[in-house]
Amino acid sequence: MKKILRCPKCLIYTMKETCSKCDIKTINPKPAKYSPEDKYGKYRRIAKSS
Repeated sequence: MKKILRCPKCLIYTMKETCSKCDIKTINPKPAKYSPEDKYGKYRRIAKSS
């Protein structure tokens, strides 16, 4: 199953692992699913606030 990915530099969407425009590795644009049992959530919130 192919996923829609996004280039972090030029912000275009693609289905390739690397951007065809700037040749950078693409990332998944969707955030991680929420889980109340997330053992690293505290550290992510601290990093986000600073």
